[in-house]
Amino acid sequence: MKLHTISINNLKRRKAKMAFLTIGLMVGIATIVTLVTLTRSMSTDIERKMDEFGANILITPQSNGLSMNYGGINLGGVTFDQREIKQEDLDRVRKIKNSQNISAISPKVLGGVKIGTHDVLLVGVDFAAELKMKQWWQIFGSEPKGDNEVLLGSDASNTLNASSGDSIEIKGEQFKVAGVLNQTGSQDDSLVFVALPKAQKLLGKEGKITMAEVAALCSGCPISDMVNQIAELLPESKVSAIQQVVAGRLKALDQFKRFSYAMASVVVFIGSLIVFVTMMGSVNERTTEIGVFRAIGFRKSHIMRIILLEAALVSLLAGVLGYAAGMGGAKLALPFMAETKNAHLVWDTTIAFGSIALALLLGILASLYPALHASKMDPTEALRAL
Repeated sequence: MKLHTISINNLKRRKAKMAFLTIGLMVGIATIVTLVTLTRSMSTDIERKMDEFGANILITPQSNGLSMNYGGINLGGVTFDQREIKQEDLDRVRKIKNSQNISAISPKVLGGVKIGTHDVLLVGVDFAAELKMKQWWQIFGSEPKGDNEVLLGSDASNTLNASSGDSIEIKGEQFKVAGVLNQTGSQDDSLVFVALPKAQKLLGKEGKITMAEVAALCSGCPISDMVNQIAELLPESKVSAIQQVVAGRLKALDQFKRFSYAMASVVVFIGSLIVFVTMMGSVNERTTEIGVFRAIGFRKSHIMRIILLEAALVSLLAGVLGYAAGMGGAKLALPFMAETKNAHLVWDTTIAFGSIALALLLGILASLYPALHASKMDPTEALRAL
């Protein structure tokens, strides 16, 4: 009789206990697989979603400035030799090496205008790109669809005493207020937004823009690479990365991953305890059987191999079933936990082999002490129980 035959026959005799051990370890592996798979799938989804919120690269005109102070008194600064950005030059940004990582480009032209008796800042934007980039905007009314429709910030609406559906006059032209922004707590509250071509005409800046915001996908390449590529195409413009935005997004994703891995570690510990307690109980129940094996000439190493082989077979089965159950659970949970309905489940062979290897490792390590305990049993005391 070979050792593996003894292990298999023992598993067949103790079906209920081995089924409990398999299920316990399987649940642990399934939980880990679900957490890791959901973390990877949701990280990809969240990263893509976060990239769509706001800009992380800013394009502004090159200018020279002089800070003026005299006798310790700050007299302000003077900006001179400021170059304009041509709108046609901005189209070249789409041709950089990592152009596939550009989510949106929002050009802007700014200028002061007088509306009634109030001085306000007029901002010309491409509403399609601006609304894609600033998805946190809440508009009371509707989005501007024509050149003669405007969008007011909340403070600008109060200052001008105008709301959705009203009309305002800008430089002799009538504009309809399509909507009013809900308060954002930023400079957007004080602005008047107009379609870019119309604003350029009103401000006498046809074909020119004041600045441009770029929403770049952080996952595809380092933002610094894209900044350098844009700067090479636009040598007369200043291209800078908004490091705080990028760092904040990456930190949020890192914290999410750490939480998931911490939960997985707790599950691993619980799974190990289940295997340890079950195998220890099994060894104590088999005192007589182990005594017989020792009496007929089995060595200590043989006893250990029998116990560890049983644990390995159960762990292998638990690993396979746990991976299948974990992926099934992740597939069911992803639509409820993801930010978008387009989130895709990540299938990775590394997780498959890793889960099986982890199950084997947990089962063998947790059974090591029970196997050692079984090999040290005194055969004479065991035989007295017969």
